[in-house]
Amino acid sequence: MECTLHRLVADVALFAEGKVLLVKYRDVGAYDGQRGWFLPDDFLQPFEHPHDAAKRIVADQAGVPDADLGLANIESFGNDWWHLVFHYRADLPAIPGIDEGENVAEAHWFDLDHLPDSGEMAHHGWATETIEAMRREPG
Repeated sequence: MECTLHRLVADVALFAEGKVLLVKYRDVGAYDGQRGWFLPDDFLQPFEHPHDAAKRIVADQAGVPDADLGLANIESFGNDWWHLVFHYRADLPAIPGIDEGENVAEAHWFDLDHLPDSGEMAHHGWATETIEAMRREPG
């Protein structure tokens, strides 16, 4: 049974060599119909710990199963639902090969100083705001 009050989400910023990984999704139904660039993300499965969700996301969507993930921050906001978003990050020593998951239409490593403009990003550049907040915090 789907909850109609809450949305528990985890996303992951993978950083390597001055770049960050962003993805676009094939089926955007679970992504508010947004077709722009996202940090790899997904809803938490029932009773799934956010850290486990973050590890699942990078393994399933990017083929990076062994990233050393750390919780960067938690964001809370409301619209039709109360969203609680667990923002994770991993600082990788080098850019790994990417094995795009089933729902990933495209994955690309973007230079941190040349991210796509807000019109190309999902949710009017929300990922850019999240990335900038993480860059201000030590990794």
